Amino acid sequence: MRILLTTLLAGMSLVASAQNPVIQTCYTTDPAPMVHDGTFYIYTGHDEDGADFFWMQEWRVYSSKDMVNWTDHGSPLAIEDFAWGDDRAWAPQCVERNGKFYFYVPLHSKLSGGMAIGVAVGDSPVGPFKDALGAPLFDNGSWDNIDPTVYVDNDGQAYIYWGNPEIYYAKLNEDMISFDGEVRKVEQTIEGFGAPAIKERKKGEKYKDMYTEGPWFMRRGDKYYLIYAAGGVPEHISYSMSDSPVGPWKYMGEIMPLGGTDSFTNHCGVMDFNGHSYFCYHTGKLPGGGGFGRSVAIEEFKYNPDGTFPLIRPTEEGVAPIAQFDPYRRVEAETMAFSKGLSTEPNAKTGVYVSDIHNGDYLKLRNVDFGYEGPRTFVASVASALRGGAIEVRLDSISGPIVARLEVPGTGGWEEWRYIEAPFSAEAVGNHDVYFVFTGRKGPKLFNWDYWEFKK
Repeated sequence: MRILLTTLLAGMSLVASAQNPVIQTCYTTDPAPMVHDGTFYIYTGHDEDGADFFWMQEWRVYSSKDMVNWTDHGSPLAIEDFAWGDDRAWAPQCVERNGKFYFYVPLHSKLSGGMAIGVAVGDSPVGPFKDALGAPLFDNGSWDNIDPTVYVDNDGQAYIYWGNPEIYYAKLNEDMISFDGEVRKVEQTIEGFGAPAIKERKKGEKYKDMYTEGPWFMRRGDKYYLIYAAGGVPEHISYSMSDSPVGPWKYMGEIMPLGGTDSFTNHCGVMDFNGHSYFCYHTGKLPGGGGFGRSVAIEEFKYNPDGTFPLIRPTEEGVAPIAQFDPYRRVEAETMAFSKGLSTEPNAKTGVYVSDIHNGDYLKLRNVDFGYEGPRTFVASVASALRGGAIEVRLDSISGPIVARLEVPGTGGWEEWRYIEAPFSAEAVGNHDVYFVFTGRKGPKLFNWDYWEFKK
């Protein structure tokens, strides 16, 4: 992890002003957005460092109220939570119904030897979640059973789609953990998806497109959308539309063409939030990343007047903030817009905290609202088994003016937390990007960081 996340950024796509990928502390894949109670959540997979295949062990959750500063909620669900599963924690989606949160996931089944669809349930968007059935929701021994996507329609009927290279769907009962009727296969046609199903494609014939995997099913207005990775490998994102939740489908074209992601797969989720429309996808653009080291990115877009998608291209800048960030409260240190060199870790008592802090690393927050008065004190909960270091609070860049400096002593252990205060030495008012720059002896890990607050 250290080698991965401290690779020099010069000459690479990541620059200090970049927002994509939106998470830099680990690799994140297959984003599935959900909006609940004024917060935008992203549920992701997790590529392991140095992987040579999709060896994925857990799912992760991140949230934001402003679309630029993201809080890491750790991993509320992993392979070990499913007694019947043993491998391949692939693309998930979480949806809310009647105050419960249903987390649909694919993983390898011990029972059948193929891939299967599971569902976990929790009382909070960030978990904890538990296997709702103690068995797969669907498992027939096929390797097609990946990438579930679920949508609750306006009339209360819920639908689930999944599959590679075929597309399957079923109605869900109101309990969200059982099917209403049988599982059906979508008929893939040239009119519906740009090509027939894989077994019906003619060798040597060039089709305008072809469904591959990773469906995202949704409704907007009176139209239904099935958005998916297409074209084989490498993948682009295309979509089809219908007047009905179960088709027939009409192929509409590409949304995100090939190029600019540095990954041979792609996987998307689409969500509206506070009057804005967002397209979530993944790239290989973190240092050390690629086809097996992918990272979530986000673009804002506007639908065409007829409800169709525009072409969306990957950018390094990502999205703009849609709200100001309030620093006058307890803020989890794992909330960040961008970072260099950092990781996060959890424990049962503390929760998630920032770790792997070394000299020269930094954490950035965007659009922080200091107000007219400005803070007088910077407080932080930190821990260090060795000699500690310091946190410099800088404005607008990593070399910007220092407005506060908090000295971190040795506390007796990496999870022996101490609450430290430091005065602001210069005025900070109005809106600024804030950089927490870490200093100390060169080479060793300096300290861990749990939370912070600015006080007036």
